[in-house]
Amino acid sequence: MNADRARAAFERAFGQAPDVLVRAPGRVNLIGEHTDYNDGFVLPCAIDRDTVVAASLAQDGALHCVAADFADERDDWAMAAEYEASMFGWANYVRGVVAVLADNDIAVPGARLAIAGDVPLGSGLSSSASLEVAVGHAIATLAGHPLDPTRLAQFAQRAENVHVGMQCGIMDQLISARGVAGHALLIDCRGLDCAPIPMPVDAAVVIAHSGVRHTHAGGEYNDRRAQCDEAAAHYGVAALRDLDVDGLERGKAGLSDIAYRRARHVVTENARTLAAADALATGDLVAMGRLMAQSHASMRDDFAITVPAIDRLAALMDTATGGMGGARMTGGGFGGCVVALTARDRVDTVLSAIAGQYEAPDGTAAEVFVCRTTDGAGSVS
Repeated sequence: MNADRARAAFERAFGQAPDVLVRAPGRVNLIGEHTDYNDGFVLPCAIDRDTVVAASLAQDGALHCVAADFADERDDWAMAAEYEASMFGWANYVRGVVAVLADNDIAVPGARLAIAGDVPLGSGLSSSASLEVAVGHAIATLAGHPLDPTRLAQFAQRAENVHVGMQCGIMDQLISARGVAGHALLIDCRGLDCAPIPMPVDAAVVIAHSGVRHTHAGGEYNDRRAQCDEAAAHYGVAALRDLDVDGLERGKAGLSDIAYRRARHVVTENARTLAAADALATGDLVAMGRLMAQSHASMRDDFAITVPAIDRLAALMDTATGGMGGARMTGGGFGGCVVALTARDRVDTVLSAIAGQYEAPDGTAAEVFVCRTTDGAGSVS
């Protein structure tokens, strides 16, 4: 259990029990990929994989942080006026959140932190957002400055944008902060309105890791964002959210083919996401599956963020649902996971198909999770 591991790591490192124990979940996105930073719509749910932070005040005013998942690797930062990058990659997410809180007039205290989580790294399930939101919640609690969940998510996003160099949108942090058990959230990424959409009681979420770990900070992900910005500027709109299919086609002359295809994905994905929210609310798994298949094809053909292993895995999982649901890549792309939403009586068929028909590029079997939806960030009792 992550709480037990975080508490034990804290006691090993600091010789006492922590005063605060908080968690923040990872997420799976059912549909709506690369739409968040285009002010569009997404439909994620928080899942029962999370990051737990054990914390106490540090009287020396510094930040001392231990990562149980990296053999108790320890990062110490004096928290000087200027942000300093750590030699440890994971610690930059922690330092980044602390720096953003301080930049927003929160009196950040010295702190001792121990972190443990079970959101797979490089999976597309938002281990980074889970870490950022958990750290932000822990520090705000120690500071006696509780944060509105949306504000917490915004600070976490800014930390990743500024201090990690990943130009992600708000979806991952917002669902980690605001998730609702038993529901997906339809998020309007412009106004940050979140509408809980009940998950059908007879449906299950199955996530399979392709075995291809993605890394996209500063790379392909940021390229896609720049291409979307190019398209929005071409059409004279604030964001691709403001464009429909008719406008996309009418005004495409003079736009590069790559930017046009990126825009076409975003415009059609926004429409699919709104339709999927309606399908989910009425329990229409057939319609949901059709929309998920269309989303995967668009990510593959227009946005060019899938890889062959992901395409194979998505196709066999989609077939295994028997039309009662569907499957698609989830996350930023270039590896990671495939998510299937299907009827509970099809889960064993999906699991058997993965076990019998899929092998990762390195010859290993896929890691599979059948997930529950959970609440967003909060204290651990």
